[in-house]
Amino acid sequence: MKRMFWAGFAVVILIIAGGVSYLASGSPDGLDSATLKGCQVVETDHGEELTGDCIAQHATEHPMAASPLADYSIGGRTGTGGVAGIIGALVTVLIAGGAFRMIARRKHTLGR
Repeated sequence: MKRMFWAGFAVVILIIAGGVSYLASGSPDGLDSATLKGCQVVETDHGEELTGDCIAQHATEHPMAASPLADYSIGGRTGTGGVAGIIGALVTVLIAGGAFRMIARRKHTLGR
């Protein structure tokens, strides 16, 4: 019974993290749209630049922007959102599972 639960759990994770992520919109979400009001995005030789007056002009690059799974992709490649989602889900499950196991062992050794 336990094995069936974990197998089902893994299938659900793979479907949601790997499959549903391809249905996500690449357009800015509500927060991004709100911070861009009053500005226009202009292509320059150095990439995109904002002109006008908006909150987003004061934004800086996130320190983790160059990380391997930044921007819901692998190494900045398009079409890798599902794989990045699966990797992120697996890492989360492993970290959370390890933390829960440590807590359970601690409670068991303390006699609770």
